[in-house]
Amino acid sequence: MNLTLHPRPPYDFALSTHIFSKGDAQIRRAENNRFWQVIRVGEKLVLAEVISGGSTDEPVVKIILRSDRQLASGETKKARELIEGILNLNDDLTLFYHTVKNDPPLHALTERLYGLKVPTTSSLFEALVASIIEQQISLAVAHTLQTRLVKKFGSSLLVGKTTYYTYPGPEEIASAEPAQIRECGLSNRKAEYIRDIAVRIVKGDLDLESMGKMSDSDVIIKTLCELRGVGKWTAELAILRGLHRLDAVPADDLGLRRAISARYCHGRKINGEEARNIAERWGEYRGLACFYLLIADQMGI
Repeated sequence: MNLTLHPRPPYDFALSTHIFSKGDAQIRRAENNRFWQVIRVGEKLVLAEVISGGSTDEPVVKIILRSDRQLASGETKKARELIEGILNLNDDLTLFYHTVKNDPPLHALTERLYGLKVPTTSSLFEALVASIIEQQISLAVAHTLQTRLVKKFGSSLLVGKTTYYTYPGPEEIASAEPAQIRECGLSNRKAEYIRDIAVRIVKGDLDLESMGKMSDSDVIIKTLCELRGVGKWTAELAILRGLHRLDAVPADDLGLRRAISARYCHGRKINGEEARNIAERWGEYRGLACFYLLIADQMGI
């Protein structure tokens, strides 16, 4: 099944999928103007391959859907909506660019990173698990541990001769023993935190996905911080990447503070409060601005 979409311009596909350029090819990866990931459509697993075409100001993407079972028309529509949401193809960046046009450092970055949109995880649960794993370790190590977790507990789909995996859901994590989760390389506490959250969701004591309907990001952050093992940084990072809350600022992130300091504080060491105060100038787009700063730092801009 092939689909053709026209993202809202400006949209730079290569920039927007850059964070997946070192991803595991059996889970999620971007290279040569292609991005692929297994998504769950109802009870079916679907390998979605997105291929870039057009230009930044007149973008076009082609989506190829592959599954071991035929997709109904409604399922094809759902798959399209999931991909639109994961890549946020319909975001209007012009409002953000207008907001920061009088901020010289950030305005310069928007010109260099013109068309960069923030990807979103398939669920808040995935974003929360990823953020817990990343606590106090390097991103490289965290990605290795996540890859192990996905391949150990995630559902698999065989396409051609390649097996692909989707991020495990709460049911798959809740049914595992803590020792099995620790086998992925996680600490005892992180394994407990992740499993506890999954168990609460399965039991119906926690509804993460309903949080997307809340209008106040601060309320969501406060609610998430009540979970064992979730602090403010984890909650802020989770809703930025899992709910597309572009006003969330994970200000206690060392990489983000370094990126902000490099452009606004002459490189001196700053704390989370200072980073938040600087971010206030970007209004409702402060989380998006922080993403631009981080991507620029990663790309050496």
